[in-house]
Amino acid sequence: MLRRVGDPDSCRIHFADRFAAVLGLDPTLSILAVDMPVGLPERAGVGGRRAEAAVRRHLGPRQSSVFSVPSRAAVACTDYRQACGVALQTSDPPRKVSRQAFHLFAKIREIDALMVPALETRVYEVHPELAFWRLNGEQPMSRPKKIGNRPSPDGLDERAALLERNGFDPALLRQRPPKGAARDDLIDAAANCVIAERIALGMARPFPEDFDRDGRGLRMAIWA
Repeated sequence: MLRRVGDPDSCRIHFADRFAAVLGLDPTLSILAVDMPVGLPERAGVGGRRAEAAVRRHLGPRQSSVFSVPSRAAVACTDYRQACGVALQTSDPPRKVSRQAFHLFAKIREIDALMVPALETRVYEVHPELAFWRLNGEQPMSRPKKIGNRPSPDGLDERAALLERNGFDPALLRQRPPKGAARDDLIDAAANCVIAERIALGMARPFPEDFDRDGRGLRMAIWA
């Protein structure tokens, strides 16, 4: 989702299936809010990176939406059993990876292959539930976005109503998502779009504020 700062009516939706396509979409885009891990540890601690721990403490019942990011070596694995074995060897305490996390590894590898510290002036890691926490007066949303693996209409409606109170056109949030996306993707993208604007205006902050950098010098922080 793209929009100009201070102009919710300028929103437009563009579907891209590659991070390289996002980077090259429009050179005038000053901030790119990415809902994927940016910066990978050599060894994963309890609950993943410090960024995940810093975010979870604010999300209450929604903290399960923040998955634990394993080591870069584990993310490099394309076989699930191998990934679990490498994760066990590169985490303290030893921990395997979930199937859900493993399914994201290809996208994480794609971003990691292209990210360099110089891109950090444009690319910021975000998380939709932290975005909704920020928009909701720094309170976690009362309803889950998903129940099991299925979207929750009540949870999505609650988030859409919050976005509408923050200037989004209801019709935009209720339109049919582009092919390859679902309603929850559209609503998450809108929330992340608000955080991108907050970053552009100097209103966002990183979690944690004393963030770490990985072995390649990449910032490991989630912004809201």
